[in-house]
Amino acid sequence: MDLAYLRTHPRQLPLFLTHQRIRETPVSGGDICAANRLTLDDGSSLFAKSWPEGSDADMPEGFFASEAAGLRWLREANAVPVPEVVVALPELLALEWVEPGEPTPEAARRFGAELAALHRAGAPSFGAEWPGFIGSLPQDNTPSDEDWPTWFAHRRLTPYLRRSVDNGALSATEVALVERLISRIDGYGGAEPPARIHGDLWPGNVLWGADGRAWLVDPAAHGGHRETDLAQLTLFGGAPHLDLILDAYQEVWPLADGWRERIPLHQLHLLLVHTALFGATYRNAVAAAARAALSA
Repeated sequence: MDLAYLRTHPRQLPLFLTHQRIRETPVSGGDICAANRLTLDDGSSLFAKSWPEGSDADMPEGFFASEAAGLRWLREANAVPVPEVVVALPELLALEWVEPGEPTPEAARRFGAELAALHRAGAPSFGAEWPGFIGSLPQDNTPSDEDWPTWFAHRRLTPYLRRSVDNGALSATEVALVERLISRIDGYGGAEPPARIHGDLWPGNVLWGADGRAWLVDPAAHGGHRETDLAQLTLFGGAPHLDLILDAYQEVWPLADGWRERIPLHQLHLLLVHTALFGATYRNAVAAAARAALSA
């Protein structure tokens, strides 16, 4: 099987894999999926993701279809490079292979400028036309004409706060902090029309390529607030050359006044997703972000 054949016969990929007609090399695929590098007969490679065999959890319906839709939508903006979706099946996703490289200052500056261009491509509404996921959790992408603070509170904070309460990850202290923040969300300013965002842009979802560019992978793409992507880039140690990324971004599309003070507010979405998924390990991070936002 070569790449040209696969493009025209994508449903044949599982059959070829089952009969070991394609070389598979395990690679890092994150915390959720099993991942392999597929080497085809013409020497080309693909990155393939599938639900892990023996997983305690069933694969959510539409999981890979959602990721494929988001990747294609981000790629349509022709801004930040996004791997091409070659095969999108219910049980499997195969993408263009991106050869890893180093996060150079030049790549960081280019990434900042391209990320601003991606955001500026916009979205018809908050949310998206396809059901959403973030990690393995559902994310409500129902298109909405609500203003950004209301939408963010209802669709991106409250659902994961509830999940984090249900699984015992948060105590009454953290819950009270987040609820207080939600009650005040209209006062934070910075409301803008929906941008075209990655939606899960922690530093591990930026793939620094050997081509000298930064590629976007593993999106939870939707129409959202551009400051959410930028705030997520600062989490978990921050992206390499973060100051260069932000400076280049600002040169293309300056951010609204007060954006730095709003970083903890925007971070809170992904931190609550982490307490919903992984439990109390991230409890202190949620509390710190909520306190910082309340004191801004």
